Amino acid sequence: MVEETKTEKTAGQRKVLVGQVVSTKMAKTIVVEVNRQKAHPLYRRVVKRSKKFYAHDEEQTARTGDFVRIEETRPLSRLKRWTLKEIVKRSALAAAAIAAETAAASAKETPDQVS
Repeated sequence: MVEETKTEKTAGQRKVLVGQVVSTKMAKTIVVEVNRQKAHPLYRRVVKRSKKFYAHDEEQTARTGDFVRIEETRPLSRLKRWTLKEIVKRSALAAAAIAAETAAASAKETPDQVS
């Protein structure tokens, strides 16, 4: 599924991009791949380009495969210049993992009754 990337400007003139989460292996950092389609300047063919951005995810809510909206911010580290604004669409694997986690958490909270 190819998601159209839109660059928006908010009131504070910060860029907003939409992309897919590629990695969540770093603590509080996600890697978001933004795909763009652009006409070639000479041949006028549509060319796909992609770029990866490091974004700050404070609550660690994003999962691999999710489509997220990221917003430009001040430099947070050597590579991080973006923050997670919202999760646009959950991936099927992430939704199943969240459902399994909530089921496991509710099973731990309620003690089993032994007959």
